[in-house]
Amino acid sequence: MKEELSEVEDKNQVRSGEKPKQKVLKKRRDKTCIQCGKSFTYKQYLERHMRVHTGEKPYTCDQCGKSFTQSSVLKVHMNIHTREKLYTCDQCSKTFFCASVLRNHMIIHTKEKPHSCHLCGRSFSLLQNLKKHQKIHTGVREYMCFECENTFTTSDHLKLHERIHTGEKPYKCSHCEKRFIQSTHLKTHERIHTGEKPYTCDQCWKSFSQSASLKEHVNIHTREKLYACDQCGKTFLRAKDLKQHLRVHTKEKPHSCSLCGRSFSLLQNLKIHQKIHTGVRDYMCFECEKTFTTATCLKLHQRIHSGEKPYKCSHCDKRFSQSSNLKTHKRIHTGEKPYKCSHCVKRFSQLGHLKRHERIHTRKKLYH
Repeated sequence: MKEELSEVEDKNQVRSGEKPKQKVLKKRRDKTCIQCGKSFTYKQYLERHMRVHTGEKPYTCDQCGKSFTQSSVLKVHMNIHTREKLYTCDQCSKTFFCASVLRNHMIIHTKEKPHSCHLCGRSFSLLQNLKKHQKIHTGVREYMCFECENTFTTSDHLKLHERIHTGEKPYKCSHCEKRFIQSTHLKTHERIHTGEKPYTCDQCWKSFSQSASLKEHVNIHTREKLYACDQCGKTFLRAKDLKQHLRVHTKEKPHSCSLCGRSFSLLQNLKIHQKIHTGVRDYMCFECEKTFTTATCLKLHQRIHSGEKPYKCSHCDKRFSQSSNLKTHKRIHTGEKPYKCSHCVKRFSQLGHLKRHERIHTRKKLYH
C-alpha cells in the first residue's frame, strides 16, 4: 500500500457530491506533514515520516548504541553483530556480511569517486554522500530543531546540533575523563594520548594530528611570506607568528610560572612546564609503558623502539631521530658557531660547549 495519497486517488474515491470530497480532504489534512506538506493514508506513516524532520531515532542497538528511525532497519543492523562475516577485503583483511558493503569499503583503497556533482564537479565515493552534498546547492534544509528552529540538511547534523541543547556527550575518552559530542572529536582528542599524527606534509615530512593543521602548515610552502623580522630578515605568514618570533631578539618572557617563577616567551611552553609541578604525564608509550608530559616527547621516545631516524644530513649519510640533533650535526660541515662567549672572542657550535667554557671565566673571578 502506498503511503502517500495522490490527487488521482482523491478523484477515484470521490465520484460525485461535495460532502464526501470534503471528508476525504479532511482525512488527508489529518495525516499531512506540517513541515513539508506530504500526506499519508495512516497516522503511523505520518509519525514515522516526522522522524525525518525531528531526527528522532527511537530504536537503539544494545550492542553498539547506534540508533535508527525504524525497527526494521534496526533488525537488519543487528545482523552485523550476530551473522558470520563472509566477505573479506584482500587489501586490509576487514570482513563484511554483505557484498555491497565490501564494494563500498573497497573504494577506500582504490580512491575511486564515481559520483560527481553536476553543479560544482566535486566527486564522492558513495551516492548517499553526493545526495547529501547536493542539498548545499538546492538549499533544502528539511531537518528542524524544535528548540531553536535552526534547520539542517541531514538528520545526522540535526542530531549533533541537538546535543548542544541536551548537553549529551556520549563519546568518552578511554585514557581520561573527557567526553565529546562527536566521535570524530574523540578520535582527534585521543591522539593527544597516543601521539599519533596521521597527516604528513609531502614537502618537509612534518606530521600533524589534525588535517586542518596540515592545511594551515602547507601554506608555509605555497603562500608568500608577508611579515618580515627587521632584526634577522626571517619572514612569516602571520603577524602573530612574527610577534612571537620577535621575543627571540627582545628576550621578552611574559608568561611566568606561579609555582617556581620560571618565565617563558610562549604560553604553550608555560603550560607544558606546569605539568612538571602537577605530575600530569598523560602520554603513554604502549611499548614500555613509560609516560610523558607532551605528545612531542612521546613521539621522540617512540623512535627508540621503531629505530626511525627521519632527519637526514644533506652533506653526508648520517640520519637523526630529532631535527635539533641534525641542526647541531650540520655545523660540523658548515663551520657555523652561533654561541659566542660574553667574556672573550671564542665561539662554539653547541650551547653546552659554551656553558662549559664560560666556567673557566667564572672560576678565574673566584680566585682573583
